[in-house]
Amino acid sequence: LGRAPVIALTGRAALQAQHRHAYQEVPHAPLFAAVTKSSVEVTALEQLPRLLRQAFRDATSGMPGPAHLDLLGHQAQAIENPEAELELLVEPAHARIPAYRPAPEIEAVRQAAAALARAERPVIVAGGGVTTSSAGAEVVALAERLQIPVATSLNGKESLLETHPLNVGLVGRYSRWCANRVVSEADLVCYIGSSTGEMVTNGWTVPCPGTPTIQINIDPTELGRSYPAAVGLGGDAKTALQMLLRELPARSASAWTARAQQYVADWRKELEPFRTSDATPIRPERLCKEVTDCLPPNAILVADTGYSAIWSSTMISLTHPDQRYLRCAGSLGWGFPGSLGAKCACPDRPVVCLTGDGGFWYHLSEMETARRCGIHTVTVVNNNQALGQCSGALRKMYTNRPGRSEDLWSFSPVSFARIAEEMGCLGIRVERPDEIAPAIRRALAADRPAVVEVMTDVNCPAPEPWTP
Repeated sequence: LGRAPVIALTGRAALQAQHRHAYQEVPHAPLFAAVTKSSVEVTALEQLPRLLRQAFRDATSGMPGPAHLDLLGHQAQAIENPEAELELLVEPAHARIPAYRPAPEIEAVRQAAAALARAERPVIVAGGGVTTSSAGAEVVALAERLQIPVATSLNGKESLLETHPLNVGLVGRYSRWCANRVVSEADLVCYIGSSTGEMVTNGWTVPCPGTPTIQINIDPTELGRSYPAAVGLGGDAKTALQMLLRELPARSASAWTARAQQYVADWRKELEPFRTSDATPIRPERLCKEVTDCLPPNAILVADTGYSAIWSSTMISLTHPDQRYLRCAGSLGWGFPGSLGAKCACPDRPVVCLTGDGGFWYHLSEMETARRCGIHTVTVVNNNQALGQCSGALRKMYTNRPGRSEDLWSFSPVSFARIAEEMGCLGIRVERPDEIAPAIRRALAADRPAVVEVMTDVNCPAPEPWTP
């Protein structure tokens, strides 16, 4: 669902062990079918060049996604013996995404331009396809040409800087209320590189069904999937936006522009007392402010899913064009190992991970991996000694019932900073707001993996999404 062009290589049991209850053996094809663009078995060495080439083609063409090759033998013995003289088939276009940049039909582009020109309250929603296509500059150009607000999805967060006056923030389920209000009040929503799924639409309530839309997507089957599109542009986001910009005259800011900006100002004013709070235990909003202030200009911010994604995406601001944001969606806990992968990919850039104690518990043993392999990341643990996202629902379930809901979502007091030190990493425990920034800066300057454990208030839930 993250549209990641991953090539997954797995090994399956040898032929003589199949279909006879070999130890830990299960059929791989059904498991991978639902989560890949392609899943193919490799049985002989001679198949490998062709199928590997096709896996890269599948992963990078159109909407990116994972491809799977299942090799015979748990250690892929099928490609080791016998040896053969084979030609490696490499296509440079498929070493990047998007591999190709298809253009939409010019008539559809003109229809979209006309719809945008007619709309009184248009809004742009920039999705992950904007990031994949490196189309952030074009999104900004379109917004400034028309002086209209821009909301983003989680995967599109880096499309434009948080300081841009037309940025209204994250929309959908993990969102700022100001963004949901703006998109709900729009009379035309222009989705760019977004599949209009449950998260970005808050369960298809933002915008409400029936709202006119323009949808730009490299996969034409996505056009109008959830919102029957007023205009569908099947093509690469960057290419489509460049064509659209040639068809649109500039227009001045309107009352709609001012209304959207006022919502953002009200949201910031409402949030400010929490961002500057000196309360202990520490409020997560204050933690997010300090991370924003300490984040290096070329940093990669990696967030766990759940509350960590909500806090980081809505309240940690990207203020430099070279900063990047990655949310490790899906299963809770892989934000930390995901950040190790980001650091391996970009060893010269600072990588900061934000996770909760609930998420960190899943894979904290990888601190030893990070130390042994010299992977120097900074992990900020929002430690409220609980699975905070679960606590509200469980408290409600146990109202007027016997038993303690706390037993299901709270943890015993444990110092992750001390565990980190035991594994050879730098561990810092923070209990006061004024200690956060010095701790993060010390961690960024360390010559080893670092864990900054920030003790926060369990009674500060992440905000619920505004719903019309």
